[in-house]
Amino acid sequence: MKRFLHILPYLLLPLLFFLGVTVGSFYISPEKIWIDGSLDPIAGLRIVRMCAAMVIGSSLALSGMIFQAVLRNPLAEPFILGVSGGAGTGAALVIVCGWGASFVLSVPLGALTGALVALSVALFVSRGGRRGSETLLLSGVIIGTVSGSILMYLISIARVDELAGITWWMLGDLQTADSVLLIPGGLVLLILTPLLFLFSREINALSIGDSEAWNFGVSTVKMRLFLILSASLLASFSVAIAGIIGFCGLIVPHIVRRIYGCDHRKITWMVFVWGADFLMMCDILTRIFSEQKEIPIGVITSLIGGPFFLWIINRRRSHEI
Repeated sequence: MKRFLHILPYLLLPLLFFLGVTVGSFYISPEKIWIDGSLDPIAGLRIVRMCAAMVIGSSLALSGMIFQAVLRNPLAEPFILGVSGGAGTGAALVIVCGWGASFVLSVPLGALTGALVALSVALFVSRGGRRGSETLLLSGVIIGTVSGSILMYLISIARVDELAGITWWMLGDLQTADSVLLIPGGLVLLILTPLLFLFSREINALSIGDSEAWNFGVSTVKMRLFLILSASLLASFSVAIAGIIGFCGLIVPHIVRRIYGCDHRKITWMVFVWGADFLMMCDILTRIFSEQKEIPIGVITSLIGGPFFLWIINRRRSHEI
């Protein structure tokens, strides 16, 4: 059974990718994906979309795994440092100022810039985490609240034709995923994942506590700063590619730990693969639920993640009692 559970996510990967290309409001039979030496246009769009789901799902899942381990908080998410609020504000600012039409990648780049600015402020306030994980978490919450207020103001002054773009960005949408931005996002993921695996021993030590990690010879401040920057960079690229997709970084790491344990030497690659599987499954569900009008993927992840979040809170309270 254990061997099957280790193989299962890898078996699901090509199966879900195939379903993601064929299933939708318009079904594409396998023999029609490639006809007369050319790729079907709809199939081509869906291939890009499934690649985006794989990159974003893995990035958010790994980001959540790092935040939960480093901050020692099971409720930590990739957007705990205000990354989502900063990204949404950056994207909305580009749209409201009319810069979106001047350059194809202006909205994603605006989101990435806003996310990194929010991260920089959070790290500056907490002195790179030296003031403790609680200060870092609180800084992220405050920055996220301020960013949300700015975002609401931008929505209030936006024109009617701009509201749709801002709303879809806030809900999370894989339809607008651009292959140009997907390439650097995929490269960042492929570079950071092996590094995180190499530092899995240090992540294990930090998840226990700073003093224990120091006893194991881990430079706690430098390692925490590196891991937080890595996690935030993964989350920033995800938001830049497809908008705000919540709870993926909360659900996947928890499920993987329940099945495979808490040793990051064993679960890093599992989180990587299950993150891709999870978001591809959610993307397929967005097409099955409504054939007439597609549901944003952020809505699906929130519908799944909300009850899951409440379950984690109740479980923590029962353990405390």
